[in-house]
Amino acid sequence: MAQTLKGRSISSVRDLSRDEIEEILQLASVLKKEAKQGKFRPLLPNRVLAMIFQKPSSRTRVSFEVGIHQLGGAAIYLSPQDIQIGRRETVADTARTLSRYCDCIVARVFSHQDILELIEHSSVPVINGLSDLTHPCQALSDLLTVREKKGDFRGLKLTYIGDGNNVAHSLLLACAKVGISISVAAPNGYQPNRDIVKTASEDAKKTGAKVEITTDASTAVKDSDIVYTDVWASMGQEAQQEERKKIFKDFQVNKKLLRDAKRDYIVMHCLPAHRGEEITADVIDGPNSVVFDQAENRLHVQKAIMALVIR
Repeated sequence: MAQTLKGRSISSVRDLSRDEIEEILQLASVLKKEAKQGKFRPLLPNRVLAMIFQKPSSRTRVSFEVGIHQLGGAAIYLSPQDIQIGRRETVADTARTLSRYCDCIVARVFSHQDILELIEHSSVPVINGLSDLTHPCQALSDLLTVREKKGDFRGLKLTYIGDGNNVAHSLLLACAKVGISISVAAPNGYQPNRDIVKTASEDAKKTGAKVEITTDASTAVKDSDIVYTDVWASMGQEAQQEERKKIFKDFQVNKKLLRDAKRDYIVMHCLPAHRGEEITADVIDGPNSVVFDQAENRLHVQKAIMALVIR
């Protein structure tokens, strides 16, 4: 394995070059193939992963815990009751202390600033397991899924429909880096961060991809190879649930909307899904859905990331 990522932290896909993304995806593919054969390489014997979770999650927690175990290491889960970063103890002191005990930190937090502070003060790699700004592990796993289903990134169009949230941000950055054109359809007031869009647009010019931001879901989905959505109200936005249902009612991924996608389109969702809201049951459970392949690939991509960054 190349050494370019050893000791590195990952706060965003923005931190990675195209070659580094390829390195992660290639190793993930190898590790996945071996896992299917019941083979697990102990690439990280006796290494310990600290898992800071301000937000609970089934996929992120299980995939990281299983992943480090399959690589020969162990994980320590730190719930909001176990560790209150920024309240009972500063983020900086948390990073400094955990660095003395563990070989890597994965953090699933509300504020992206917490990720940046952990990285600044940690002497071991920090992996962003999710923040309010980005979700890099999800987007990298999505790239692996797209490659498995479509064979190549060149000439593809991905359309994301819904809230311009952390998943949308990471998809913008990831697609632009590898040359997938991306269209994001979101209501006014809920569109992606402008700085993220600017960065993605700059990267897209280098790879020949296109970046489009629109309020029209029907236009966005036209000739799409991949149609992607996420919940309308993320964790921490529960109080806005009913209001968002009204605002996003025209941004549901359903069979009618998908008529204008390419015939061999695939449907993606990072989960958990609210069937009947952002996506209909017949679509997410239909033959074009690759949602649970995505979920599985979180395990293999995160194993690759850990294997590449942990010393």
